[in-house]
Amino acid sequence: MKAIPVIVGYALRESLRRRVFVVVLVLTALFLGLYAWASSEAFKDVDAFVAGNGDPFVDTHTLAGATLFGLSMFATLFLGTVLAIFLTLGVVRGDAERGLLQPLVVRPIGRTTLLLARFLAAAAVCCAYVLALYTAAMLITHATGGWWPDRLLAPGLGLAAAVALIAAISLLGSVFLTSTANGIAVFMVVGAGLVAGLLGQVGEAIQSSTLESVATYTSWALPFEALYQDGLSAITADTKGLTKVVVELGPFGGAQDASPLLWLWALGYAGLLGLLARTGFGRRDL
Repeated sequence: MKAIPVIVGYALRESLRRRVFVVVLVLTALFLGLYAWASSEAFKDVDAFVAGNGDPFVDTHTLAGATLFGLSMFATLFLGTVLAIFLTLGVVRGDAERGLLQPLVVRPIGRTTLLLARFLAAAAVCCAYVLALYTAAMLITHATGGWWPDRLLAPGLGLAAAVALIAAISLLGSVFLTSTANGIAVFMVVGAGLVAGLLGQVGEAIQSSTLESVATYTSWALPFEALYQDGLSAITADTKGLTKVVVELGPFGGAQDASPLLWLWALGYAGLLGLLARTGFGRRDL
C-alpha cells in the first residue's frame, strides 16, 4: 500500500507532461464564459416576459434557472468524462505498448496496486474537478438570475460519483483496448446511457412500457446515468405543480428520482469493474 501514493504521483505527473489538464482547463474556461453570458441574457428575457404577459401556471424564473443549470450539469458530466478518459484510456495496454508499464508491475508493487492507484488518482482528480465546476456554475446561475437549486450538494455528489464510475469503465477498457479504441468505446457507452435515459422519459410520456423497461435496465447496467438523472431531479426536488412537470423533462436524459439502493449498487459496480480489470490484467503478457 505504500506504493500507492508513489503511483498516484506518477500518474499526475504523466498527465501534466501530456498536457491533459491544459486541454480540460481551456474547455472549462470557454464553457464558463459562455454559460455566464447565456444565463445573463436568458434571465433578462425571462424577467421581461414576466413583466409583460407571464404564465400564471408556470414559474418561468424557476423554469429558466432549472433548465440552464440542468444544461450546465450535462456540460459538467461531459467535461468530467473527457478528463476521466484522458487520465485512464492508456493505463494498461497503452503504457505497456510504450514500455512504461513493465518497470512498475514488479514486486512489491504488482498489478493490483497499480490498477488501484491509477483509479484513485483519476477518481480524486475528476471528482474534485466536477465539484469545482458544479459549484462555479451554481454561483454563476445565482449571480445572473438569483436562482438556487433546491438541493445544493446532492446533485454535485451524484455527478462526481458518475464521473468516478466512468473512470472505472475506462480503466477496465484500457486492459483490453488500445488507447484510441478505448476512448471511442467509453464515449459511446456514455452516449448510450444518456440516450437510454431520454428514451425512458419519452416512454413515460407516451406510456410505453418497453421504452421504460429499456431505460430501467440501462440505469442498472450503467449506473452513472442513473446518478446523473437523480442529480437533475434533486435540483427541483421542492418544486410543485406544472413547473415541476415541465422541468422534470430535463435536458439530455431527463430527471428521475433514483432508488435508495443506487449508491450501494454504484459502489458494488465499481468493485465489480475493478475485479474484471484485475482478472484481465493478470492474464496479459507484458
